[in-house]
Amino acid sequence: MGRVKNLEIVLSGNRSVFQGGETVRGKLIIEVEKAFKVRWVRLTLHGMARVHWTDSRNTGARLGGYGMLYRENLSAEVEYVNKKIVLLGSETGEARETLNEGRHEHRFTFTLPQNAVATSFEGKYGNIRYWLKAELGKPWAFAYKSKKPLTVISPIDINKHEYMVPVEAALEKNIYCWSCITAPVSAEIRTDRRGYCPGESIAISALFNNGTRRNVIPHASLYQVQSFNADGKSRKRAIKLTTVSGVSIPPGEISYWDSQLLKIPPVSPSITNCRLIKVDYLVEISLQIPGACNVHADLPIVIGTVPCRRPRPRLANLSSIIVHAPHSETPHLRPAGPPSYQDLDEELPYEAPPTYAECIGGPVNILDDEDDEGQVFGITSFVNMFPYVYEHPNYVPPPAYDDTEAHNVPFGPTAPDTDLDGIEFSSCPATRQPEVEDDDELDSDLESHFPVTLCHARYLGLTEPNGNPRRPSDESITLSDFMTII
Repeated sequence: MGRVKNLEIVLSGNRSVFQGGETVRGKLIIEVEKAFKVRWVRLTLHGMARVHWTDSRNTGARLGGYGMLYRENLSAEVEYVNKKIVLLGSETGEARETLNEGRHEHRFTFTLPQNAVATSFEGKYGNIRYWLKAELGKPWAFAYKSKKPLTVISPIDINKHEYMVPVEAALEKNIYCWSCITAPVSAEIRTDRRGYCPGESIAISALFNNGTRRNVIPHASLYQVQSFNADGKSRKRAIKLTTVSGVSIPPGEISYWDSQLLKIPPVSPSITNCRLIKVDYLVEISLQIPGACNVHADLPIVIGTVPCRRPRPRLANLSSIIVHAPHSETPHLRPAGPPSYQDLDEELPYEAPPTYAECIGGPVNILDDEDDEGQVFGITSFVNMFPYVYEHPNYVPPPAYDDTEAHNVPFGPTAPDTDLDGIEFSSCPATRQPEVEDDDELDSDLESHFPVTLCHARYLGLTEPNGNPRRPSDESITLSDFMTII
């Protein structure tokens, strides 16, 4: 491309995802084939929300005539950041700098605003984008350009109390058959909490009561609702992201969902701090009724950026979440209490480094109307990266089983002791397993029939229940004593 062989923006650590208040560091690389004069080399950090769409209407249709087709273009912009630095030369005056042949590197640093940023987003009628733009100005010629898009995230921590409470909804509809009204079809639905991160699953509990004479099929769908605002007008767009279907419910029957899972794909977090673009999420529970309009209920949820670090509460049995109201044969979901965590204010476990995934929306072209594709270096397509929770990120598959080596492993008293965190255990004497019928008998029989021998025990920091140090011995102890020690 002329005398400039390459113009590239390289970020430190190859980062592409940032949060408000963080520092963007990197270097601008310029490769020159032949020395020439330049006016300036500048770098700009941009951040902007834009919306645009066209409304069409017929102005004379209401007066009985043919009317005229009228088109109205609606657009608006909000700027979040616009910072510029000059790396070489000057934008004022007629000063000239010489770029010699070879490779040149210029380091730069920008700081994003702390709270005045919205999460990156790409929609049909608007977007929120952040990018670095390098320009090399030549005398009496077009400037060379290079772009580097960024993903900026406004964090939402779903570990806060308001995101840990469940969301509930109910629906009911009467079905008409000629002049007769059948018993209604109804549903009570609940999610396990309100806030989630992409990659997590929404646990849905529901009770469906089909009082009609037709089969009813329940469905659960996750929707992304995009809202665009400009000049006092708005446009909405709902996108179905994923769905799950239940089994058909026969007439007059009752069916349950016991924590039906609905997985969240890699999508943009909820956006509520931008006055032009708003992104919401909801779970829609619909009942498909043949020969009648479907009935549905919406459960609003929040998609965040900080994954849930609290353990998922143990799923209750259906018998414990479904109750029968007095003087009624119709079951209902038990009212939801507070989150079943010991203490929502307790210190959270260590937060692992975030992991990211490409947004399901796919790549977009980052060139603007003022950019000439022939004068822009590098790749001009970009995909936003959003936080994503991978299942079992530290899982390592076990080694392949070798039948030959398995038979050569010593077993029994000749096997070497195993060192487990500083404790060495010898093999226990074989004892026949007692036959018991309940848990109480099992606890007593385990203590009497399963003695555990500690031979040459070496351990650190073990104490008695009263806090006094406990010394190792070669005597036999019961299972309960052994569990107290470890």
